[in-house]
Amino acid sequence: MTRHPIIDTHVHFWDMATPDLGMKWVWLEKEFVHPILGDIDAMKSVKYTIESVFAESRFADVSGFVHVQAALGSADPVDETRWLTRMRESAPVPFTIVAHADLGTEHAIAQLDGHAESPYFVGVRDFAAEPMLAAGEINPVYEASLRVLAERGLVYDLDCEWMNMPAGTELARRHPDLSVVLEHIGFPRSRDDEYFENWKRSLTELASAPNVTCKISGLAMTDPRFTRDSLRRWVDACVEAFGPDRCVLGSNWPVDRLYSSYDVIMDLYREYIAELSDSEQSKILSENAARLYRL
Repeated sequence: MTRHPIIDTHVHFWDMATPDLGMKWVWLEKEFVHPILGDIDAMKSVKYTIESVFAESRFADVSGFVHVQAALGSADPVDETRWLTRMRESAPVPFTIVAHADLGTEHAIAQLDGHAESPYFVGVRDFAAEPMLAAGEINPVYEASLRVLAERGLVYDLDCEWMNMPAGTELARRHPDLSVVLEHIGFPRSRDDEYFENWKRSLTELASAPNVTCKISGLAMTDPRFTRDSLRRWVDACVEAFGPDRCVLGSNWPVDRLYSSYDVIMDLYREYIAELSDSEQSKILSENAARLYRL
């Protein structure tokens, strides 16, 4: 059996030991309790960089990474991109950058312009998106920013729980030229059968928008004592809904290290798609990510 390389589309880096001026990672501060995951103290190291994830992943055949915004609370989101760009120049393995931008504000375009000074900037994640979808809002400024993302060929990484996926589908259809990537398969908050069926129905609706890709990542976060069988149906449903051409893989590292080791999780993902053809496996594991995130 061919062992295809992986492009890991979801990792986080930080450096609270020697931070650039103005940079913060509030979710990693000592007293912070994660609003969904609760106690994440076991992963709150002072520093985690490309060297760190390379050390953990080097036997998993990973050929590249995508860093997703992590410097929450920083004065200027572009500072994170500048810091990451310096790191990228001497990285042992390539990575690109999905940054933060305040897409619903007057600062959006200036922030995008600042990020664009880095040759490794490839997309945006904005946590303001899900509350906006949940409220049924269509913000003209946000819509204009999404059009700019599409014009510039940038990826829009979208957090969207199942009950907000119909609104996410409408957003994707309003912007057919925008590459939208569903984060963490919609970050399921529960693993019971009723939740699964609601999620699967909404996921299938979201997949009907041809410009949406599903990021298979973060599955362990709300299933901390997961088993080989407990994760399988969630991955199967993603591949069934989106097909091998519109799925990518992410580790959500080091957050998912709270629940297992890197090789175990990645090998499970490989196992779940092993019945697909070699070419289909290669698309999910690396080729789709290489195209979307310019690796």
